[in-house]
Amino acid sequence: MAEEVILLNFWPSMFGMRTMIALKEKEVKYEHREEDLINNKSALLLDMNPIYKKIPVLIHNGKPICESVIQVEYIDQIWSDKNPLLPTDPYQRAQALFWADFIDKKLYVCGRKTWATKGKELEEARKEFVDILKTLQSELGDKPYFGGDRFGFLDIVLIGFYSWFPAYQKFGNFSIEPECSKLMDWGKRCMERESVATSLPDPERVGGFILQLKKLYGIE
Repeated sequence: MAEEVILLNFWPSMFGMRTMIALKEKEVKYEHREEDLINNKSALLLDMNPIYKKIPVLIHNGKPICESVIQVEYIDQIWSDKNPLLPTDPYQRAQALFWADFIDKKLYVCGRKTWATKGKELEEARKEFVDILKTLQSELGDKPYFGGDRFGFLDIVLIGFYSWFPAYQKFGNFSIEPECSKLMDWGKRCMERESVATSLPDPERVGGFILQLKKLYGIE
């Protein structure tokens, strides 16, 4: 019996990008189903993720796996014969999961503030955003990838945000490059991988999507 792998996703989601990249790194064939999160969530999404009602949802042989970091771990374990993503060493694995948690708790919320706030709040958000990236850049160090010489788990967790960086900078009126040039070089390096280049949207399209969101939420 052939495996059935379905991904319920929404194209601008940096979280869904993680799952797409992981599946491609493992050369897993899957069906991509685009969700309309703004106007009409599908019955399948609501059935497969009744708790959060959010994408991405990975459906493997009829069973749902929710939350992108958990999905990347799952993909790494199920299709373990190709391109290991997580470190095998327990300590290194724990560290990678710590930094994934840091990214999810800090970067998304702060990134949103760069286009959804103004005045003092925006000023603070810009500084915090660059500080978060500087912290991640320090963790990267002089390595080509977060895990060392190989593209892996933490690169997958972070790289989706790279497609949002131009929009964050445009709407927040700030620049990442001066203080985070190594991290930006890392992003360009990741984009050379087919799995990444074919999973991340055009940054201009992301900018257009943010304009839609600003209009939707009445943000000037």
